[in-house]
Amino acid sequence: MTSLLSFKSSFKRKTAVATLAFLSAGLAVSCAPSSPDVATSPAAGDAASPAAAGSGGTVTLSGAGASFPAPLYQRWFADYNKQNPNTQISYQSVGSGAGVEQFQAGTVDFGASDAPLKDKDKETFKAKYGAEPIQVPMTGGSVVFAYNLDGVDELKLSRDAYCGIVKGEITQWNDPAIASANSGVTLPDSKINFVHRSDGSGTTFAFTNHLETACPNWTAGVNKSIEWAVGTGAKGNEGITAQVQQTPGAIGYTEFSYARENGLKMAAIENASGKMITPTPESGAAAFEGETVPADFALQVPDSKNAAAYPISTLTWLLLYPEYKDAAKREALSSVIGWSLTDGKASATELGYIPIEPSLATKVNDRVAQIK
Repeated sequence: MTSLLSFKSSFKRKTAVATLAFLSAGLAVSCAPSSPDVATSPAAGDAASPAAAGSGGTVTLSGAGASFPAPLYQRWFADYNKQNPNTQISYQSVGSGAGVEQFQAGTVDFGASDAPLKDKDKETFKAKYGAEPIQVPMTGGSVVFAYNLDGVDELKLSRDAYCGIVKGEITQWNDPAIASANSGVTLPDSKINFVHRSDGSGTTFAFTNHLETACPNWTAGVNKSIEWAVGTGAKGNEGITAQVQQTPGAIGYTEFSYARENGLKMAAIENASGKMITPTPESGAAAFEGETVPADFALQVPDSKNAAAYPISTLTWLLLYPEYKDAAKREALSSVIGWSLTDGKASATELGYIPIEPSLATKVNDRVAQIK
């Protein structure tokens, strides 16, 4: 199979980063036009804005959803506004679940989710708006085990270990399942404080999607929100990060850039090939190698077989309406998406995300161009 992603190295602030090189050969992305009976976003309004009429008026866009890409989205939108002062974009980091709800309700101009839309979400949307919703990938990243453990700087977790922690079967840091992979490390005889999301979260979807594949007898399912067997809840990747920082003996799952920017230690974990892999943008990008993007862009790789891959990695998507009554909003959205996938790549690498490379970016822009 032709490799869908390849790794390229560049350095920004001495940090190695990866890129998603979606090669033209082997792509299975459909760019078929939307149904003529397109939906309308209530958030778009009924009248064309002054900007649409060429009067130089301000266009305001509002979005809500995933906390996973929020630092990058907020950087992108602020930088775009500096170059395009007449376009103002607000983004609320409320979690993928709430983002999908607001998108379905039509109270925002775009939603954002780390989980692709489910069939039932698409059906609900189509029943209300008359056409399929549009979801386009904007970047990628990894879900990491961030931890707070004095004296342990390079924690390694086997599959038995991290599966046992999240299922509540391993409760002490010096448990033999953890100690066996950390020879020479003094692990404390203290309680493990597992921190999980309390809100509906695409990060939780990506995390549990992996756990169902990697952990024997995983019974909690795959969803944006589940019933955890153990642990303390926190809202957003922001909340997970803060809780781990403040709690000795804590470990929780969060997006790579949150952990890195807040100076949290991240565990190396065992991948499907039995190798201990440290989370980096390079190892995250390797999880997608050899994969083909489906027609709706909803690529999921719950447990890559690539020996070099960090196994918990995901794309993240913007959710768009097939029609905007306000032409200025449609044009502004198209422009900011195109700008983010090109001029915004430097910010993605700087913050530790995995930028989308030109061939897939072209597919995304072509799909966005079909919005009416």
